[in-house]
Amino acid sequence: MVRKSIVVLLLYSLLSASMMKENSGEYVLTQIDKVKVFHDTLEKVLHYESGLMIDADGSPFAYHPVSDSGLDALANAGHKGNWWGIVIDASGNPIVQGKSDPAPGFYVSTTSLQNKSLGVHDPHRYINSDSIPFFVLPANKTILNIVHLGDIALVENTRNGKSFYAIFADVGPKDKIGEGSIYLANQLNISANPRKGGIEDSIRYTVYLGSGDGLPKTRLQIDSLGASCVARFAKINR
Repeated sequence: MVRKSIVVLLLYSLLSASMMKENSGEYVLTQIDKVKVFHDTLEKVLHYESGLMIDADGSPFAYHPVSDSGLDALANAGHKGNWWGIVIDASGNPIVQGKSDPAPGFYVSTTSLQNKSLGVHDPHRYINSDSIPFFVLPANKTILNIVHLGDIALVENTRNGKSFYAIFADVGPKDKIGEGSIYLANQLNISANPRKGGIEDSIRYTVYLGSGDGLPKTRLQIDSLGASCVARFAKINR
């Protein structure tokens, strides 16, 4: 059912790319760097095409006190006195995972979407880039006014035809768009190395507005929500 739904949407995407629908309700919401972000008010989707850079945030192995020991460079999590990608204590010192945590000795890496039933020092509170397909949006008020953490997207690699559902789980720099988790990159057959992987173009994102509830989801739940969104999308376009 899920994969059949994706095929339906892919066919629709190809059709809509070749001809503009009259009175579609679609307009350019904003532009990030050179990427135009479209908002369709009738179909209740946001879509854009860009690349996919790799976001290691949320992985227990993302950052290590020795900068070259983590999946990503420690500089991408901040620096002394100004950390933004890892958990810190009341004095501003980074929290290091203990023996009972998934990656002892590594820092606790954060994401914007969180399981708030768990403590802030618990690595499981955050969305694991290694195991969950998620995408990142910039800290742009125009976008974040209509897209909310937990919303679902279909992410397509137009070079190879691979596609996968993903959850909006992290907010990135305001001037960059096109980023996703290690797991998502792997599903799209893209090099998933946070330091030197990713792709610069050919990735299409269709974000279903209002599809989430602000809570983390398992892979199966993300797939189920995605299938529901495709069904709604297809119904609108009958």
